Amino acid sequence: MRQLPQTFSDWFAGRGWQVHPHQLEMLARADDPALLLIAPTGGGKTLAGFLPTLIDLAEGEHKGLHTLYISPLKALAADIRRNLETPVEEMALPIRIEDRTGDTPSSRKRRQRVDPPHILLTTPESLALLMSYEDAPRMFAGLKRVVVDEIHALAESKRGDQLMLALARLERLCPGLRRVGLSATVEDPPALAQFLARHPDPCHILQADPGPAPDIQMLRSDTPPPWSGGGAAYAIADVLEEVKKHRITLIFHNTRAQAEIFFHNLWLANEDGLPIGIHHGSLDRTQRERVEKAMVQGRLRAVVCTGSLDLGIDWGDVDLVIQVGAPKNVKRLVQRIGRANHRYNAPSKALLVPANRFEVVECEAALEAVREADLDGDPRGPGPRDVLCQQILIAACAGPFAAEDLFDEVRTAGPYADLTRPEFDACLDYCATGGYALRAYDQWQRLKQAADGRWHLRDPRASQLIRMNIGTIQDTDTLKVRLKRGGGKPLGEVEESFAASLTPGDTFLIGGRIVRYESLREMTVEVSRDPGRKPKVAVFSGTKFATSTQLSQRVLRMFQQESWPELPRHTAEWLALQREVSRLPEPGRLLIESFPHDGRMHLCVYGFAGRNAMQTLGLLLSKRMEELGLAPLGFVSTDYATLIWGLEEVLDPTPLFDLEALREGLDGWLAGNAVMKRTFRGAATIAGLIQRNTPSARKSGRQATFSSDILYDTLLKYDPGHLLMDITRQEAMRGLVDFGRIEEMAARVAGRIDHLRLDRVSPLAAPLFMEIGKVPIEGEGSARLEAQEAERLMQEAGLV
Repeated sequence: MRQLPQTFSDWFAGRGWQVHPHQLEMLARADDPALLLIAPTGGGKTLAGFLPTLIDLAEGEHKGLHTLYISPLKALAADIRRNLETPVEEMALPIRIEDRTGDTPSSRKRRQRVDPPHILLTTPESLALLMSYEDAPRMFAGLKRVVVDEIHALAESKRGDQLMLALARLERLCPGLRRVGLSATVEDPPALAQFLARHPDPCHILQADPGPAPDIQMLRSDTPPPWSGGGAAYAIADVLEEVKKHRITLIFHNTRAQAEIFFHNLWLANEDGLPIGIHHGSLDRTQRERVEKAMVQGRLRAVVCTGSLDLGIDWGDVDLVIQVGAPKNVKRLVQRIGRANHRYNAPSKALLVPANRFEVVECEAALEAVREADLDGDPRGPGPRDVLCQQILIAACAGPFAAEDLFDEVRTAGPYADLTRPEFDACLDYCATGGYALRAYDQWQRLKQAADGRWHLRDPRASQLIRMNIGTIQDTDTLKVRLKRGGGKPLGEVEESFAASLTPGDTFLIGGRIVRYESLREMTVEVSRDPGRKPKVAVFSGTKFATSTQLSQRVLRMFQQESWPELPRHTAEWLALQREVSRLPEPGRLLIESFPHDGRMHLCVYGFAGRNAMQTLGLLLSKRMEELGLAPLGFVSTDYATLIWGLEEVLDPTPLFDLEALREGLDGWLAGNAVMKRTFRGAATIAGLIQRNTPSARKSGRQATFSSDILYDTLLKYDPGHLLMDITRQEAMRGLVDFGRIEEMAARVAGRIDHLRLDRVSPLAAPLFMEIGKVPIEGEGSARLEAQEAERLMQEAGLV
């Protein structure tokens, strides 16, 4: 068993630190082929992962690269480098540490390939690029360990699949490579261990002491939350009071638009002039770095942010986290809570601020889940084939390969352990020819088989184009935003579709500033400052999360309680009135209400399947109602319900829920739908059918969309069984359409439908009317009208 050397013991003692038991155990098990460490935030996971490396390098000479560190964030890699340099410098260890990301100068990247450091910190995309070069075997010769940080975050996306394929290739170059995964939030440790391991080798799991439970509560405000909406403007004064009581507060939001609006309102109410910043992925990098530096230096009292600050970076003396809006996912909430009191055995402190009345229930359900350490997450599907296609092209860039060898290599990657040879061959054929409908075009004839049976690039010059398009992150098509005057200062980015909706004079929020749109010039949105006006438009929407299956089930179980002493009085009374007027949804049944309102018949379906699935359900039910002559006029969906209105009353909803009929309707709707085209564009870009980056320029989003739409229509007509069409169908059903959640709902209720015909709007359905035609509010008059309409609806439902 390896012991901690005296130099290291003295260094720990000099800092007044105790070596944690899990850090010593990581050292003792340094020779395990694969090891997953699950330790709480602030528990020294990163140092635990690096201790064997630091000791190896301190005790013996090692030429070249010893340890590769993989991070999901460029900023996290830079932060870890700074943290590692401290013990290296203070113990005078002969170790060179460097990072390599998209921000690294090209001169340093070239030098790293010739003379790599002992420890290289990078991202999955940069590693994949390194593996595409012919000299990869020389650069990685002698590599002993790979440390994957925040592995849970990578495992949730195609970036993780790409990384595991790169590690499979590294293992072939460096037999005996040790793998280490680090995470604080894991709902299914054995599944994550299987993801990390070299198949069929095992991966051991080391779970550290979880430490004290977090101090997490729901904000109790004298002002009740509104019936709908996501801004939580009602809580601005309460949030400011909390900011005043703490050193640094992180205020998390689920979307960039909500973060911008909240920051704007918070700043207007900030009469004491507290230093408050905003941080999200669409802001200019210089502005983000300025906010990060100010946080570390303790010069900010609060930062309004999104998922850009979710992961393991230590952002200064944060002692409170506020989550505005229901977290939708318990695992994400736990990750965010961990940003506060980022120290071992110090409880994190957090407040949940529900944005509307229903979110009060969801927040309470999330609090219960956190207390019970019940994390949510969906099981991983098989490794995606578009990522495999990209890996085949990467392998070809590095030199000729035998199909049998590459197939065996790919199958050692956890996500691809069950890949069949026909599935692999279909991907190889696509990479070689483009597939049946495209094989006549030279641009997609990329691979050729030599006389010895090995595959290689048909034209070696194609490697440049392949390398320029490596990666699985699908950027939203964005345009730079700059001030028109004053030197054209960059402010950030907005979606191309958002920019296309603007007309000169429109005002919107970015970086907390109100700006006026002036013009679109050379793919840049030119704006001017306009502090005197109210923003007409909030800003781009960003990602909208769907409530997890587990959290939805918790809400349904809460509804079965006789009373709700844990909820604020106004919310408990709302649920009690629903039970009195109608009934509350139940876990194993489907509640459907019918009622008249404003001369229209309404059908409310409480499916609790998440926003994407409920949106799809609304579309499919409307289509079915049309086929049955029920004259639907429109629908609106939330995470928990779909409200459909039309001219005819639905007397028996059961035929509407025939799963086979819904699936057929889905297939017909999907064929020419924008959802499919958008999904196809993502898969085709990853698989190399469409190149966003070329040596001359990057294609605009509009150009890429035009190209992919033509390809999609061509394949739909002439080759509907094409590999990429098959991938697109699978991914659309899982992602934006989320039909799997509808199937799960159907299996859960098993035909048990409770249809209640009411004479008026029910209390639980009333908030859905506030969602209809939801548009940005301009001016106080519009806000007052909306409040009056809400009051009228609630009176009709018997709530006020």
